[in-house]
Amino acid sequence: MSVVLFDLDGTLVDTAHDLGLALNMQLARHGKPALSHDDIWPVASHGTRGLLALGFAITPADSHYEAMQLEYLALYQSVFTNNPLLLPGIALLLEALDVRGIQWGIVTNKPRRFSVDLTKAVQLGHQTLYARSACLLCGDDATQPKPAPDTLLMACAAMNSQPSACIYVGDAERDVEAGRSAGMKTVVALFGYIAETDKPREWGADILIHSPHELLSYLS
Repeated sequence: MSVVLFDLDGTLVDTAHDLGLALNMQLARHGKPALSHDDIWPVASHGTRGLLALGFAITPADSHYEAMQLEYLALYQSVFTNNPLLLPGIALLLEALDVRGIQWGIVTNKPRRFSVDLTKAVQLGHQTLYARSACLLCGDDATQPKPAPDTLLMACAAMNSQPSACIYVGDAERDVEAGRSAGMKTVVALFGYIAETDKPREWGADILIHSPHELLSYLS
């Protein structure tokens, strides 16, 4: 493969602490008890929808969902660069890709207003994750975010690569669905935000990896 594309939250970067902080701030506003990191970790990849379902048992079908979503995003805006960390082994993996001359980029459903500053806040050696990645495609860069393939195909165009020469690494079923729809090889990062109720072996991915280093053995 000539190009590797990564999801962001739970694949490259651990953002669960800041996502959870914002949720607990919102819970406190509404007189509800805080949730533990262990409760929040498995749903962190599912964004505001997953977090509000966890904290308030609401879905987009609820009449007050939009107001709660806006409130959560405002709180997250105030803390989202507090403590983002590269997941263990990611720095070494990205260095190995660079040594091999393999391009890599980021395709996330996270809105651009968070993604750019977040990736700039994460240090990777003497540069930031933002500076090191060949592209950054966000959920609001296309009409349809993942599981639609649109942002993945946009990343291919930005990197002058054919989808068949790309591999997409993510930690959610929608990542696999988007990658397959785009015509890419797909990889599930089992070290990411995988809930006990998830069944990643049934998602149809080409490869499942338990650590970032495992990816290298699948790359030419």
